[in-house]
Amino acid sequence: MAVSLLAMISKDLMNTPKIPKIVIVIGSAKDAIRYQSISKQAHTLVTINNAWRIREDWDYLVYPEDFPVENVPKEIAANQQLIVAEDFVPTQNAYGGFVYAGGTMAFTTAYWVLGKLKPDVMAFIGCDMVYPADGKQTHFYGFGAPDPLRDDVTLQSLEAKSQRLLVLAAQQNCLCVNLSDQLTSRLTFPRVSIAQLEGITNLDVEEKLHAVQVQFDASLVKGALDAETILGHYIESGRYWEHVASLSRTELAKIDALWMASQVN
Repeated sequence: MAVSLLAMISKDLMNTPKIPKIVIVIGSAKDAIRYQSISKQAHTLVTINNAWRIREDWDYLVYPEDFPVENVPKEIAANQQLIVAEDFVPTQNAYGGFVYAGGTMAFTTAYWVLGKLKPDVMAFIGCDMVYPADGKQTHFYGFGAPDPLRDDVTLQSLEAKSQRLLVLAAQQNCLCVNLSDQLTSRLTFPRVSIAQLEGITNLDVEEKLHAVQVQFDASLVKGALDAETILGHYIESGRYWEHVASLSRTELAKIDALWMASQVN
């Protein structure tokens, strides 16, 4: 009887759909407040800059060197971790560096997640990088600088940088999705609702990942990556702004165009 019962339990476990490894990346746009309604379940929560303030059960907080020290949480739980430049710069470099990935924290955080946490699904909320031009509230906490919209040689096309991340993640069998319910977004990832994310299965991930993978021409993706290597705008320190004079805005725009052109379906 014990053997039969064990066999039944084993069979049930085999038939139970495996839960994908999900990491939610939370930015500071007004839409990020919806993160409060997400059931954490087994998800890993990665906050960017001030987004740790939205709720207490975050796992990682990623912030840059110029993040005001007074905005860093004074107390963190034993299971929480602060991720700073010395943590994310090497990981970013493994994916080509800041110049090609885009020098803003949404992308920096995403590549760190991709390299260190290796999720099956990376879901974004509060990272649309769309800011009102009418003087209305820009962030969930009030008003802030629209960092991704600054005049920066690495951010000439947020859509191209988004495409690059989407493709490199897919090559690693990680599906990038956008949880936003806003009308517009600079992220080019497929949209998924919070409810859909909470019920997502490995089969769902496989189907959506395949749909992403077939949208891009492998030879054109290789051409974009080769163009990056040939141009050689690699800054090991991550401080690309100290080398702006040596960076070609024109050539980087051409590479952005290659990433956009790599999507053929």
